[in-house]
Amino acid sequence: MTEETPTVPTLTIGDKTHPIDSLSDIAKGQITNLQIVDAEIQRLQQQLGIAQVARASFLATLQAEFAKLD
Repeated sequence: MTEETPTVPTLTIGDKTHPIDSLSDIAKGQITNLQIVDAEIQRLQQQLGIAQVARASFLATLQAEFAKLD
């Protein structure tokens, strides 16, 4: 049987990589904050996409109404 070496989670920023376990509590807190903010950015991008589709639909309906006036 081969023995697998456990993978140590690391964080790379720029050209530096550090094991996450070696980071301070402040640094680990900032990682959590970044994950939360990244998730919020993704949620907002999805909301923006929904709003853009709705806007396009409203505009198409308005253009169809204008076409009836000609």
